[in-house]
Amino acid sequence: MNTRLPRLLLTAGEPAGIGPDLCLAIAQREWPAQLVCIADPTLLKERAAMLGAQMQLIPWDESLIGAHVPATLPYIAVSRLAPTQPGKLDSRNAEYVLETLKIAARECVKGHFDAMITGPVHKSVINDAGYAFSGHTEFLAAETGGSIPLMMLAAGNLRVVLATTHMPLRDVADAITPDMLAEKLRILHRELQQLFGIDKPRIRVCGLNPHAGEDGHLGHEDNEIIRPVVAQLNAIGHDIDGPLPADTAFNNAGDCDAIMAMYHDQGLPVLKYAGFGTAVNVTLGLPVIRTSVDHGTALDLAGSGRAEPGSMIAATELALEIVRKSGTRIPDSATA
Repeated sequence: MNTRLPRLLLTAGEPAGIGPDLCLAIAQREWPAQLVCIADPTLLKERAAMLGAQMQLIPWDESLIGAHVPATLPYIAVSRLAPTQPGKLDSRNAEYVLETLKIAARECVKGHFDAMITGPVHKSVINDAGYAFSGHTEFLAAETGGSIPLMMLAAGNLRVVLATTHMPLRDVADAITPDMLAEKLRILHRELQQLFGIDKPRIRVCGLNPHAGEDGHLGHEDNEIIRPVVAQLNAIGHDIDGPLPADTAFNNAGDCDAIMAMYHDQGLPVLKYAGFGTAVNVTLGLPVIRTSVDHGTALDLAGSGRAEPGSMIAATELALEIVRKSGTRIPDSATA
């Protein structure tokens, strides 16, 4: 068995936002792992000075061994294309942000690192720069081999998964097809087993329409698409309940292992109300482990010292937990 310590990659995200602040905050703590940040080291140095944070920046090298040392931060250097002022977006740095994600994906696919934890990016400024970017989930799926991605947000034992992610609401119904829904439910079942160590996952599925379609009186998708897919998967041994009215599906959520919502704003308001600032975004269906914060770039907090690192801490803790539960890498007692 490979007994080296887990290696975790941090991406600092939008340079004008709080991502660099969060990476520096994470590096102040002890971790039973090696942490490496992909970022412009000059940016990290500038932000550390603004925050009054003592931090030794070290170029990453394979020869570095041992657990993370607080107040140090090994890095893989990527240069910004424009200077950064906290809170002031500059589309010239969109390429820099995407390059950090490409490197993280490549290094994890190669097995050089065990997981990536991503800081927040600003989607609109990336699009303004001319890149078609709908979010980390879709971008990382393409960078790691075109797999079908599944967005999960977790707050404690509440896990919410999205059948569709970043698309206009008027397009959602057309996007939910039997093949798509069945494949995403299979991915969810498998990942709950392999990444979270749940032998027999219990899954709830929200209906698309109010009252799960009211027996066909409020739309046909629930009876004609969702219900047959659930029956099909249950017939081969899955444990799925649905379609359920979304306004009650989250009651007693501790009685299931995950809830699949049909669209972004059906599931995430509940999750973020339950655990905003400590919830974690997890991308399922990738050949690599990726967790992230549950919030945006908070431009008004960048460089101020007021950014709360709770979600970044939780994302790092969950990445470590998944690395261990996946069973292919590092035991709790691993040493370099």
